[in-house]
Amino acid sequence: MCGQCGKTFVFSAAEQQIFSDKGFNNDPKRCKQCKVSRNARRAIVETQVKCFECGIETTVPFTPTGKRPVLCSGCFQKLKMASNSGTALVRPAK
Repeated sequence: MCGQCGKTFVFSAAEQQIFSDKGFNNDPKRCKQCKVSRNARRAIVETQVKCFECGIETTVPFTPTGKRPVLCSGCFQKLKMASNSGTALVRPAK
C-alpha cells in the first residue's frame, strides 16, 4: 500500500530484482505515480553566487544558507585536492 496516497500497488518481480541488484533492503513505500510526483518536486535549484575564494560569479546547484563560504567549482576542487593530500589550504584574510 502506498504510504502517500493509500492505494495498493504491485511490486513486480522485475522491480524486486532491480532492488536486489542495487542492494536495497526495504520495499518501496510509494506507488509509481506518487514516486514520479515526489521526484518532480525536487527540481534542481541553480543559485548565482560570488566565489568566496576568487570572487568570480558562478552558479551552484543549491541555495546557500550563509553559514558557510560558497566556492566555484575550480576553488572547490583545489580545496578538495588539498584536503585529500593532507596539506592545508591557507585562505587569505578577507
